[in-house]
Amino acid sequence: MSAPDGSPVGAERSIGQLFASATTELSALVHDEIALAKAQLKQDVKRGATSGGAFSAAGVLLLFSLPMLNFALAYGIRTWSGWNLAVCFLLSFAANVLVAGGLALIGVVFAKKAKKSKGPQKVAASVKETAGVLQKAKPHPRPETPALEDRAPQAIEAVARSSS
Repeated sequence: MSAPDGSPVGAERSIGQLFASATTELSALVHDEIALAKAQLKQDVKRGATSGGAFSAAGVLLLFSLPMLNFALAYGIRTWSGWNLAVCFLLSFAANVLVAGGLALIGVVFAKKAKKSKGPQKVAASVKETAGVLQKAKPHPRPETPALEDRAPQAIEAVARSSS
């Protein structure tokens, strides 16, 4: 098992390595938050497009199919039942309105799902929470090191011992 910078876990790492590791992880966190926001926004746009497509299909169906469907259905009803032709045309129109209403209902359902989705708001709240945690973070207290003049004889002695 190793740390993100490749050094073994538990090994002493320098402050520079720790800072580089923290910077890398923070950068990865920010990139992941951005990727999450993009994915959620893409999903919301897809739902909105599906809703718009269903509404458009309902309108096109109602507009372009009315003349042909009304004639075919009305004459079919007349042939089947023998009723007055005007009543048959009204029944065929009612059937077209029912189909268009069903498509419009599908559009409403998808529009509500797209409106209800709080994807970008969730990501923004998560980013704010992360920023709040980072602002409250305090650095570890560092042990006081003796002044350079105080440790010079000890350092010279240690170097002399190691070289002999």
